[in-house]
Formats: sequence, structure tokens, C-alpha cells
Amino acid sequence: MSEKDGKGKLGDILKSVVSTGVSAASMGEEAVKGIMENAKNAKSELISQAKNELKTWLDKIDLSKEIDRVLEDYDLEVNAKVSFKKKKSKKDETT
Repeated sequence: MSEKDGKGKLGDILKSVVSTGVSAASMGEEAVKGIMENAKNAKSELISQAKNELKTWLDKIDLSKEIDRVLEDYDLEVNAKVSFKKKKSKKDETT
């Protein structure tokens, strides 16, 4: 699937969701139930399409190259606090 195809499908899905909402405003209860089912299906399809687009984009990222770039372009600063707390002795626990 090309990138253009993906954008076209997302646009079609969004148009379907909007037209579903407009249609629901002027119909009876049974028709509204059917439209709501169609809207749920459109939502699922939209989420699926967005997930696939994100997966395709993430698959193109070379993680090793990005880590090297970050380590080369940025300084790493670590702030830490370490403390020791004395454990309660068994004698303290029984009292």
C-alpha cells in the first residue's frame, strides 16, 4: 500500500464518520442504531488504519543509527541520590 493510498483511506473513513453523525440527527431509533453500528465499524477501521500507518513509519526507523545520533549530538547527564537507612533489628520489631 502506498502512502497516498493510506491517506485516501483515512480521508474516506473520516468522511463516513461525519456523514454518519449528520444522518443520525434526522432518523428514527432503529436507523440510529444501525448508524451507530456503522460508526463503530468506521472507528475500528480508522484505528486499524492509524495503527498500520504508525507501524509502517516505525519500521523505517533504524534504532541503532538513532541511538548513535543522540549519543553524538547530546551530552548525557545523570543525577542520582544514594542513601543508606539502618534496618530495624529483630529486637526492635518485637517491642
